[in-house]
Amino acid sequence: MMSGERGRLGRFTEAVLGGARAARDRARELRDEFRTSDEPERALVAPLLPGQELRYVGLGPVRAPDTHKAGRQLADVMADEFVDSLDPKVLFGLLNIVNPVVWVDAVLAPVRLAAGVLLLPGKVGALAAGVPEATEPAPGPPHQRVRREPIALTEEQEAFRALFRLSLYRPLADQLAEIAYLRRYVFSGDLATLAGSLLLFLERYTGTPLAVTDTHLHLLRMGPRPDADRPDRRQPRVLWSVPRDRVARIDSERGATGLVQLTSTIVFDDGSWIRLTQPALRDDQSRFLTAIHDLPGHRPTP
Repeated sequence: MMSGERGRLGRFTEAVLGGARAARDRARELRDEFRTSDEPERALVAPLLPGQELRYVGLGPVRAPDTHKAGRQLADVMADEFVDSLDPKVLFGLLNIVNPVVWVDAVLAPVRLAAGVLLLPGKVGALAAGVPEATEPAPGPPHQRVRREPIALTEEQEAFRALFRLSLYRPLADQLAEIAYLRRYVFSGDLATLAGSLLLFLERYTGTPLAVTDTHLHLLRMGPRPDADRPDRRQPRVLWSVPRDRVARIDSERGATGLVQLTSTIVFDDGSWIRLTQPALRDDQSRFLTAIHDLPGHRPTP
């Protein structure tokens, strides 16, 4: 009787230990599955940044979220005055844009500074940006044809318009004011800043990861990593760059899904800021936080 009980107890103990070992092995498999490396991306990006020590290349795209608590006060003030339509005159008043023409020139300045984008004349600028040449709207039936004339722009303005795929037939100031108003929750609200120039590139391009070097922050254009059994034909391009000494602070925090998401607010020395979300696993988050450890700001606890 006693031996039978000991036998049953032994089998039960073995079953428990076997289950524990199986659970441990499965946990190790999952942990290994979620480990990441940016070595393939570093090998592709490093030649684009000669003389810089590449410390981090993001494995996922950064994006500007739709809302930000710091912009709610601005929204509350605007709500009483804002008309449902995006009337440019209303937008200009809300955004304190007194002279739209001068404002467009001001928006061009940080794009030149931060991105180093070669704003070439006319069609050449569109080709440099990889944008197909814009065409005139297709004519309708003979009785409905309304010919719309493109708005005259300077050569630099035309290159800027082509780079960000803005319409030929609406004033640049109207289109830029709409972007600034619709994105007021996630950045400082003025496109004529470093944060504004970064926002324009995030609006124009998708799948854009961040890269961090010892001297700069860069926004890259680079597609996702191919499957292991496929050749890597990615050709990354630097879209936007800013020296690290122009970054005043970076505040980062993990959201409710902290395992796979990191949210950061980047504040520049011109007072502008932008909030970015990175769909990054813990390994990728750790590499990013290590790469910016010498910059001021709040960091999430390990």
